[in-house]
Amino acid sequence: MASINPTLATTANYRGTDRLILGIVLAVVTFWLFAQTTLNIAPAMQEDLGISYDLNNLAVSITALFSGIFIVVAGGLADRLGRVKLTYIGLLLSVIGSILIVVSPSGTAVFLLAGRILQGLSAACIMPATLALMKAYYEGKERQRALSFWSIGSWGGSGLSALFGGLIASTMGWRWIFILSILVAVISYLLIRGTPESKSTDTVEKAFDWAGLIAFIIAMLAINIVIGQGASLGWLSPAVLAGIAIFVISTIIFLRIEKRSENGFVDLSLFSNQTFSGATLSNFLLNGAAGTLLVSLALVQAEAGLSSLQSGLVTIGYLVAVLSTIRVGEKLLQRLGPRKPMLMGCAITGLGIVLTSLTFLMAGQYIIAAFIGFTLFGIGLGFYATPSTDAALSNVPGDKAGSASGIYKMASSLGAAFGVAISAAIFYGLSDMEGLPPMADLFMGRTDNVDVRFAAGMGLLFNVFMIVVAIVAIMITIPKGKPTEVIE
Repeated sequence: MASINPTLATTANYRGTDRLILGIVLAVVTFWLFAQTTLNIAPAMQEDLGISYDLNNLAVSITALFSGIFIVVAGGLADRLGRVKLTYIGLLLSVIGSILIVVSPSGTAVFLLAGRILQGLSAACIMPATLALMKAYYEGKERQRALSFWSIGSWGGSGLSALFGGLIASTMGWRWIFILSILVAVISYLLIRGTPESKSTDTVEKAFDWAGLIAFIIAMLAINIVIGQGASLGWLSPAVLAGIAIFVISTIIFLRIEKRSENGFVDLSLFSNQTFSGATLSNFLLNGAAGTLLVSLALVQAEAGLSSLQSGLVTIGYLVAVLSTIRVGEKLLQRLGPRKPMLMGCAITGLGIVLTSLTFLMAGQYIIAAFIGFTLFGIGLGFYATPSTDAALSNVPGDKAGSASGIYKMASSLGAAFGVAISAAIFYGLSDMEGLPPMADLFMGRTDNVDVRFAAGMGLLFNVFMIVVAIVAIMITIPKGKPTEVIE
């Protein structure tokens, strides 16, 4: 007679609590609220540490890169080793990474870069593990409610990070941001402590897919370098062409390895589920629209004379809207299923980005249009967040929840990384064009910056294009009505 696993027996009788939800939300914001503040406090860090501009930019971007690359690996480990254990490991990495950043000495970026890498690995552990815990310990409406709070920690944290970082950096100093992050991580651990372990029932040991991981890392690094450095090196330069070739070859090798492997770190079989594929693709594209923030705020700072704090206030409607509408998205999901609120969310987000792309307006008019646009952006994301997450996780087997969560959140991280990089490449690349841009007569006010305003408009319209593709993907892949949950 087979023996009973006591951990699984305990898990079967356990139901999630509000204390667990709060602990998970605090774990999530260690990345989205605290680690993401570097997007706004980068100049203060650079000046205080006395490091170069390039090293500082690397410190800002490297966290999302490492998170995106390793999040699927961590999701698989969460299934095998335990989701609670991986959450603890993520919190520990967050604490160590924050300590390294806090004690970073002037004149060197070694501690800063090491801390930022650990923060990326921390996010890679926490995000899929906590999403899988939501699926394991909450059911039906309770899970949808829990996912709404998870989304508040994620989307709300990212929306607040710029204002929060600017406020703390200007009053207490930028290092205090990461001291507070340590305190939040400790509180999160104390709240989650005592939660029964949750892991896959498939206990067969499998060799780790090192070959697939290496091919994936090479492909991601190559395409990031191409996107980020293509404009400065020249899009047809030997270095950029070599980078494109490396990306294509590595991607082909990666796909061949994963298709033949029984234990690939990216479980491609999950994409046989059309709903999961559509939710993941649209999630990638909506996170890619983060390039809207970069381009629009850079424009109003450079050409309308706003400070970083003032430009951050232009986005305050985004923060309020996303926090106040995430629960609305949950209710729409319960009444209509995921398809309609996902489509509504994308449409409202797209309309908001269109308003931010009206760069031909006078400065004062544009600031008003951008404020309204960012508010609509937040409303759309609020409608979309919970239905999309629930559509993805409701359509995968329970023993693959960690892997599925990892892939879904990898789409978030890599979508944001690529969206920001491509939007920036379009913006800065077109800004250096010689001569008057097309439709120059439409631009009101100053004429000496028409090329920059045109470039910003094109960069922002690229984000609109991504939203349109997301809408098409949802219409093709997400079924009408309420889905039937996969429970095996």
